[in-house]
Amino acid sequence: MSVRFAVIADDFTGGLFVASQLERRGIPVVYVSDADVLPDIGDQEVVVVATRLRFLASSDAVAKLGALTTALDAIGTRRIFYKYCSTFDSTDAGNIGPCADFLMQRYGLDRLVFSPGYPDFRTYVHEGYMFYKDRLISESIKRFDPITPMNDPDMARVLQRQTRQTVGLLPHRVLHGGVEAARGYVREQQDKGVRYFLMDCVDNDDVACGAAIFRHDRVATGADALAVELAMQWREAESSFVPHARTEAIRGAGGEAVLVGSCSEITINQRNHFAQANPMLDVDIREADEVRLAAQALDWANLHLAGGKAVGLSVAGDLEQVAQAQALFGVMGAARKAEAILAAVAKGLAERGVRKFVVSGGETSGAVVEALGIQRMQVLPFDELGAGSCISLDDRRISLFLKPGKIGAADVFSAALAKMRTP
Repeated sequence: MSVRFAVIADDFTGGLFVASQLERRGIPVVYVSDADVLPDIGDQEVVVVATRLRFLASSDAVAKLGALTTALDAIGTRRIFYKYCSTFDSTDAGNIGPCADFLMQRYGLDRLVFSPGYPDFRTYVHEGYMFYKDRLISESIKRFDPITPMNDPDMARVLQRQTRQTVGLLPHRVLHGGVEAARGYVREQQDKGVRYFLMDCVDNDDVACGAAIFRHDRVATGADALAVELAMQWREAESSFVPHARTEAIRGAGGEAVLVGSCSEITINQRNHFAQANPMLDVDIREADEVRLAAQALDWANLHLAGGKAVGLSVAGDLEQVAQAQALFGVMGAARKAEAILAAVAKGLAERGVRKFVVSGGETSGAVVEALGIQRMQVLPFDELGAGSCISLDDRRISLFLKPGKIGAADVFSAALAKMRTP
């Protein structure tokens, strides 16, 4: 058994983004949401393992990463990419640095690249400073993130606060000097004691040059852009690999539901657009415990599903409600309670015959997939909706569209459901 390239994604929607981009480029991906199935996947070019590592305490994240890398090593994985958000969502207590430290020690590495940013989606890093669209990330909507507010735009500085390894910068001006010159620069920095290289990501030329420098390393880390570029360069260099045939996209028939966990402004606008033509229930997580709120939501859904309507359920309150919930339950406590409610609702809806789910929110998506008991998914190529379209590889053939909270057009919920209705 052999796997050329494994992507460990620290959330479900991030993993889908990479997988759908690779599928669009003709590289078939095995998308795994339960590591227990890894021994049964056979020879593969790319496997993406979706996790919920992003918001775990560092010790818990490292422990889970240890178990996962052991499983990947056991099936003959040749290279590992640790994938985090393109905006490097992480506070001083974040686990990106500790997870990198673990990978560094486990595989005996003498350097490791870090490449947040995604030029195609207007997330850039220049001289180590991150820009989200047309603003420093610390001046963008990301500064209001309820769990990982991004208040420091210097990504090298953010990473350095999470690790004892020396963090250096691989800047745009060096990358644009060409691969050989940039390799020489990296070697010089290593001689000075730099072990972690925060790579600029101003444009796709930066990404291509960085991939050429680090493509022979056993482990790399970063966002979607570097992961996809590395996979493309590895395929070109090792064209003898013959992947399995792609599975035909077959969808199960059944009801439709939209589950909203993200409280971003973009998601709220999408929720409001969907509610104009569809029944939508807003669940206030402050009012009762998870079991009672989920049961009430399912009772409400029953009435509308019986009439053949798509239903929407949201735990995404306004900023004041979110702040009050966080005051009551803590930041992570409020998030986990919201996820638990939607996870229980998703499980109940599936038991009632729902087979089409649109889910907004990376952590919410992970909670829903786990509640549905999905172990593997077929990922569909990136298209006009973006990433996120997949189908469970079990007898139910549940169709899902899993999206991060801060992307997508206003009508993305309805558009995703419409696509699921097509053969």
